[in-house]
Amino acid sequence: MMEEPSYVSLWRCGELAARGSQLAELLTSCRLCARACGVDRAGGQLGACRAPNVATVSHFGPHFGEEPGISGNNGAGNIFFAYCSLACIFCQNYQISQNFNPEERHWLSVRQLAAVMLDLQQAGCHNINLVSPTHFLPQIVAALDLAVASGLRLPLVYNTHGYESVAVLKLLEGIVDIYLPDLKYGDDRRAGELSGVPNYVQASQAAVKEMYRQVGAMVHLNEAGLISRGLIIRHLVLPEGLAGTDEVLRFIATRLSPKVTLSLMAQYYPTNKAVSQAPLNRPVTAEEYNQALELVARAGLEVGWRQELTSAASFCPDFNLTRPFA
Repeated sequence: MMEEPSYVSLWRCGELAARGSQLAELLTSCRLCARACGVDRAGGQLGACRAPNVATVSHFGPHFGEEPGISGNNGAGNIFFAYCSLACIFCQNYQISQNFNPEERHWLSVRQLAAVMLDLQQAGCHNINLVSPTHFLPQIVAALDLAVASGLRLPLVYNTHGYESVAVLKLLEGIVDIYLPDLKYGDDRRAGELSGVPNYVQASQAAVKEMYRQVGAMVHLNEAGLISRGLIIRHLVLPEGLAGTDEVLRFIATRLSPKVTLSLMAQYYPTNKAVSQAPLNRPVTAEEYNQALELVARAGLEVGWRQELTSAASFCPDFNLTRPFA
C-alpha cells in the first residue's frame, strides 16, 4: 500500500484550509517571497513578480526532464506557473517568467487548478510538480484542499528558484513532500547582476536550511523506487564559474550535510538577454563542468546526479507550442 502524502492528514483536521487562509492574508501586503514587496496584490497591485491575484498557468502535463526519481517512467505532473520574482538574464523559461502576455485561458480559478491536479493524477503522473509556485501559493494551497477532498494522493514537489521567505516555508511544513530548490549563486553581487535580485545568497541559504529542517538530508523512495519525500538541491554550472559553484557546494556540505542530494546541471545554454553578453553567450565547456565535478568531490558531497553536456538541447522549451518540450 502506497504511503499517503503528509498533506492528507492536514486536510482531515482542517489545518490545510487554515494554512491557505494564512497565506492569503500575506497578499494584502505581499510577503510571499524574500523580496517582501509589501504591495496589495489582493487589491490588484503588481509587485516585482508582476503576478496578478489569480493563478496563471502557462502549461501543464507529464514532464520527463526532471531528475530520474521525479520523472520516472510516466513523467512528473508539471504545472508551469507564469511570472517570477527573479529576472535572470539567462532564464530558460523567460517566455513565461518575463515576457508573458496571458490570454484568458491561462487564468485558473482555485477550482480549475484543483481539476488540473486531479487530471495529472488521472494521467498517471508520479507527483504534482509546482514549477515557480511562490507567488501563487495562496491559490495553490486552496486548490490542493479541494483536490485532496476529491482523491488527490500524489506527492507535492516544490520546484523553486530558492529565493524564499522562511516564514512562508514554515507554513508549507507538512504540505510539501519534496523540495526542489535552486542554489543559483555563491555571491550576491553576481546574483544582482544576472538575476536582478538583492540578498540572494542569504535568503536562499536560509530557505534551504528551513527545507532541510523539514524533510532532512536523505530522500525517501516509495515502493516503485520514486522519490516520495526529501530535498534535492539544484545548481546550474555557468561559464567561467559565474555561479560561484565552490561557495555553493561548501555551504551544502558544511551547513547542511554531505548526504544532501545534489543535482549538478550542465544544461546551460545562451538564451534571453544572455545571447549578447559574454561569457554567457556560449554553452558551458567540458573543462568547466569537469572542474565543477571536482569541486563536488572536494566538498565531500556523496549523493546526486550529473548531466551530460549534450543534454542542453533537450531543455530548450518553446512555450508558444502546445508541447513546449521536445
